[in-house]
Amino acid sequence: MAERTRVTLAHVAAASGVSVTTASLVLTGRARELRISEAAEQRVRSTAHELGYRRGGGDTRAGLSRTIGFVLGAEPDLEGDTVKGAVEVAYRRGFMLFVGETGGDPAVERGLVEALRDRRADGVVFAGGRPATGGRPDVLWYGPAVVLGAPGSGLPSVVPDEVRGGRSAARVLVEAGHDRGVHLVGAGRRDAADRLAGLRQVFSGAGVEVAGVHPCPEWTPERGYDVTKDLLRRHRPAALVCFDDRLAFGAYEALAEAGLSVPGDVSVLGFGDHPAASWMRPRLTTVALPLRELGERAVEVLVELVEGRGSRTPLVHRVPMPVRGGGSVARAR
Repeated sequence: MAERTRVTLAHVAAASGVSVTTASLVLTGRARELRISEAAEQRVRSTAHELGYRRGGGDTRAGLSRTIGFVLGAEPDLEGDTVKGAVEVAYRRGFMLFVGETGGDPAVERGLVEALRDRRADGVVFAGGRPATGGRPDVLWYGPAVVLGAPGSGLPSVVPDEVRGGRSAARVLVEAGHDRGVHLVGAGRRDAADRLAGLRQVFSGAGVEVAGVHPCPEWTPERGYDVTKDLLRRHRPAALVCFDDRLAFGAYEALAEAGLSVPGDVSVLGFGDHPAASWMRPRLTTVALPLRELGERAVEVLVELVEGRGSRTPLVHRVPMPVRGGGSVARAR
């Protein structure tokens, strides 16, 4: 088997059109303090990523270590099944996966990624839970990396297909004949924008009346209860689309307190496939976050990059969100 071509700092500098000193300063995080232009900094980082440059051991030894890192940040939903999916794919592809948790602390994130690089990890999956404008640790540019759950970082990312998930949710109600009295609970958050867009696309095409949009700054049972109780003081909805299953849990409680049944009086639909969804009576119909599939796809994309087969891979990989059927949506009367 032919050895993988060794990528050195000199290669990065030449391809970026800068000196080796400038490239070194950028890749050690000292560009800003030494007033290297933002354009030059971005060019060096992009080139290093494209060439697969790795600081430390990656600059002095050829070949692969067959190890990759999985860095968990402040996104609890991405634990458990996501890590299991990542571990399974890594094992099948002949890689050892090291998992580290940072609690969302940027200093810990940077230290953990640097430690992985220094130990010659071939690449890193970063599940930091940052918003699209929140960026990622600069140290990720030192070698192959995939960001899980946060597009817009400039690195390959793996995300749930929230727009298609919204469309799927809307179709559940449309196919059940709901064309009026539909209320959306939990819209208004930035991380709900794609779900809302998908819902509106299908509702608009089907002539469905969205009777109310109710923002919730927090997706908790308490918020779902409060919003639903306030709504019931004014009129009775035909259907509730809750942007998180925890909101739906609170909505169930408020409806029951008002003497209304699900789905006999009000249909309820959720998002997330939270463990609580299977315990709700009737079982909540929900659009699932594909946690295991996200972990699997993130490792698949990273391995393609590490093995030099990811040069044409899309920047954003969207994983479908399946509908988990339950008994909480009934035919409209």
